[in-house]
Amino acid sequence: MKIFTKADIVHQLDALYTPKGVPVLFHSSLRAIGPVEGGAEALLDILIEYFTRDGGLFCVPTHTWHNLGKDITLDLSTDDTCLGAFAKVAIRDGRGIRSENPCHSMVVFGDGAADFVKDELFVPTPTAPTSCYGKLFDMDGYVLLAGVAHNKNTFLHTVDEILNIPNRMDEKTIPVAVRKKDGQIVTRQLHLFYTDYTEDISYRFPKYETAFRYHRCITDGFLGNAPVQLCSTRKMKETIELIYQNCGNTDPLKDEEAILQKWYCI
Repeated sequence: MKIFTKADIVHQLDALYTPKGVPVLFHSSLRAIGPVEGGAEALLDILIEYFTRDGGLFCVPTHTWHNLGKDITLDLSTDDTCLGAFAKVAIRDGRGIRSENPCHSMVVFGDGAADFVKDELFVPTPTAPTSCYGKLFDMDGYVLLAGVAHNKNTFLHTVDEILNIPNRMDEKTIPVAVRKKDGQIVTRQLHLFYTDYTEDISYRFPKYETAFRYHRCITDGFLGNAPVQLCSTRKMKETIELIYQNCGNTDPLKDEEAILQKWYCI
């Protein structure tokens, strides 16, 4: 089995032609990427160095939605996360700043990280347009999916909110609590994702991929053994907006059927 070196990984990243100086949100499967010389810590080093050069930001999601309903939703004194080994490595690394988003935190690396994660504790929803996810769009950032599909593309929840798509957010709120690094516990209310026809709308986000490809939102490549999609937040939002402008009163994600071509081939 091939073990990927730093040179191998950098060569693969170069092939994606990521614009410089922008934030990149990394959703990944370490298993799909395969063995990297130096392990997950070395992979993180490579990605931080690559994406933070020239003023960019590298963002690793560290969600804790598995704690919803518990006394503490996010404990910044621990490496608790429901997103696996790479997220824990990013939390433990120490060079980044972990946002205080109660259930959809991320660790952000780069010189502008402090401003990027500012005020996350008081976002009204997990991926609000005022959150890090909204800033990703405001700054013409990208989502890099490595070995995972668009059901892991958390940014698409933000698009729902930017476009004010109905039947996506619960009108009710639930209590959440964040334990800050200094031990202070802050409790507040949060609106969560909700739709009345499926348990989790993100399971249907992969339906957008054909339209994304038609509108060239995606650059394909590899990271280690994993196929990757480098996705423009700006173009994904514009494509989804076009679909909703042309679908009438139909919700394209209401069922498992493919999105009609006439809704995005305009």
